Amino acid sequence: MKTRLFIFSLLSLLIVLGGCTSSFVMPQATGWVYEVVVVADQKVWDGEAGEALIAEMEADIPGLPQPEEALKLTKVTPEVFDGMLRYAKNIVQVKVDPNSYTKVSLRHEINQWAQNQVMLTITAPDQASVVQYLKDRQGVVVEFFTKAEMDRVFTTLEKTYSSLVMEKVQAKFDVRLNVPAEMTFYKDTTDFFWVSNNANTGRVDFIVYSFPYVDPQTFTVNYLVNKRDSVLRENLPGSFPNSYLATELRWGVDYKPMTHLGKYGGVMRGLWKTVGDMMGGPFVSLTKVDEVNNKIIVVESFVFAPEMEKRNLMRRGEACLYTLRLPGEFDIPVSESFTSKGKDQLNN
Repeated sequence: MKTRLFIFSLLSLLIVLGGCTSSFVMPQATGWVYEVVVVADQKVWDGEAGEALIAEMEADIPGLPQPEEALKLTKVTPEVFDGMLRYAKNIVQVKVDPNSYTKVSLRHEINQWAQNQVMLTITAPDQASVVQYLKDRQGVVVEFFTKAEMDRVFTTLEKTYSSLVMEKVQAKFDVRLNVPAEMTFYKDTTDFFWVSNNANTGRVDFIVYSFPYVDPQTFTVNYLVNKRDSVLRENLPGSFPNSYLATELRWGVDYKPMTHLGKYGGVMRGLWKTVGDMMGGPFVSLTKVDEVNNKIIVVESFVFAPEMEKRNLMRRGEACLYTLRLPGEFDIPVSESFTSKGKDQLNN
């Protein structure tokens, strides 16, 4: 009897301990940045829905000097979706079944099988409805995972950032900006600030500049490009005599208005070049009106990395730009820095 009681007590203890520890030992999500595991039946992969998903998620992203996919896909079927695959930090599940669903629906879950994991589930009655949904809401899946990856950058930037840049930018422009701690090489002049990681590979630079808000045409491509070129020519000369940074216009510049922290702004992306030299690469900028001081604030990230792909460097830099907070916004957490279509508009 004592033996039975001991075994029963031991089993009970193990069950209790197992129950207590399970909530604390959830593994960390794994996977590369912008890598997504997509789970769908083979008939979906062989059909029009799979083709539409691949076309959207692997579409080239704008503003880079060479083609680079928006997301890197790992395509699997439900039969093999187990083990380490369930711990991937980005997952899409596609379920097509006319007996279970009457329309396309998207829902997201957080930390389903691992910490810091996001999962998007697409359900639909047939493949044609998936194709139509993706056509009507072009880019919604890519935007969802871009937002998820940026959220992870914000989490890091909230804890670890360059205090040098924060102090310099706030003192000069009366704004706050979180950039990676490795940004240490800087130039500080009137109404202009430049900082760089000065890396031999994967070089990333940030600039901040301001000018009076006197022209309602400020938020146009021509105005912003002309202002950018004049500021860069004056403040960032190249390595050779008469060389300077400028906007590369041969492939166009993309500009989109946006709402950032409830206020009007604009995002511009394209390519930069060095007149009189061979250097160049992609850039992205955020422009906003500082209504308190009646001036325009521009923050920009640009990359020089001819030896490697630039998608991840650019998206990380862009995430940093969204940490910009003007007077009256300083108490807003970095985690609330980004407004996008993302999660809140999946089913709109």
